[in-house]
Amino acid sequence: MNDRPEWFAPKRYGIGAGLPIAWQGWALIGAYAVVIGLALLIFGNRNPMAISLVGPATFGLLVVTVRTTRGGWRWRWGEEE
Repeated sequence: MNDRPEWFAPKRYGIGAGLPIAWQGWALIGAYAVVIGLALLIFGNRNPMAISLVGPATFGLLVVTVRTTRGGWRWRWGEEE
């Protein structure tokens, strides 16, 4: 058994994560949406300050998603696990 948290389900086909399966995953997606929304609302979509907030927020979302996806990120062909 893996001791890592499982917040996201893996995609059935391809590589990556699907929808969140735990409240922590939904909270992460919500926090990401708030950060992006506030950055664009405050700075506008062409301001370098907004881009400097969106980039690290997206990178952080990807890192946490990779570490908390059940079974990790790998290519899947649709078979049940």
